[in-house]
Amino acid sequence: MNDNRPSIVIIAGPTAVGKTSISIKVAKKINGEIISADSMQIYRHMDIGTAKITKAEMDGIKHYLIDEVDPDENFTVSDFQAKANEYILQILNKKKIPIIVGGTGLYINSLVYDLDFTKAISNWELRNKYSEMAQKHGNQYIFNELKEVDIESANRIHINDTKRIIRALEIFHETGKPMSYFYKDFRKENDKYNVVFLGITMDRDKLYERINRRVNIMIESGLIEEIKKLLDMGYNEDLVSMQGLGYKEIIRYIKGNLTLAQAIEILKRDSRRFAKRQLTWFRRNENIKWIKIDSFCNSEELIEYIVKYLEEKL
Repeated sequence: MNDNRPSIVIIAGPTAVGKTSISIKVAKKINGEIISADSMQIYRHMDIGTAKITKAEMDGIKHYLIDEVDPDENFTVSDFQAKANEYILQILNKKKIPIIVGGTGLYINSLVYDLDFTKAISNWELRNKYSEMAQKHGNQYIFNELKEVDIESANRIHINDTKRIIRALEIFHETGKPMSYFYKDFRKENDKYNVVFLGITMDRDKLYERINRRVNIMIESGLIEEIKKLLDMGYNEDLVSMQGLGYKEIIRYIKGNLTLAQAIEILKRDSRRFAKRQLTWFRRNENIKWIKIDSFCNSEELIEYIVKYLEEKL
């Protein structure tokens, strides 16, 4: 180790780039266990649309923060931070290496940076006030207020996510700063861990081909049936979970607002755009060691390179 701090490995990158299979091979080589940093894979019953790893694919490597909550339960970045730190400790106590794998930038930043999500004092009076306003005038009313004080958070929060809209307004009124302030690049780095941060990337055209292929596989594997089942279970289309990529597009098809071909094309397009945003997000971090996986002859050569790099840094 470089110092006395415990080491953690982060493997990040855009959707469909191959993080899952790489992380399992790496975990086997360095005696690691994996914590998912994917804001959709935390939901139970949502497997196909989230490209959730199966037990067989785990290949004996223990995974955390998968199937953590039901689709109608609230799960914040603060919840992720608390649970991920708890699981990191459990893994370290086993004398293993925690490997955080995923593409949700806020989740990963909550571990990389010293972000305190509890700084804003709870103001129940304020929460009740905005809750009543939302019930009386609709979500658009409080959402418009959020746009005036914190446009960045408004762009990130869905209009139906009443709880997060109210939380963002509460943080603004309690701290005098927008919630987005706490997500800025001038954050202090977390010195609790020795963080070894890998970014997985590949040629953009090849990545887009993989994304398109993944969407086709999801449809063939029963994504439509999965979503119909979720709706039958009573999970409303307005839930944050049901607004995720792959779900909202197919719901529009099920409701008759799109043809299946249109829904698939929109899902492919939006997934490509999402991958582009993920890459932009992660490239802000200068401490990431980027690995272009299509520059290696085969996966064995790639894994050997990654493991050698990690052994030098851990």
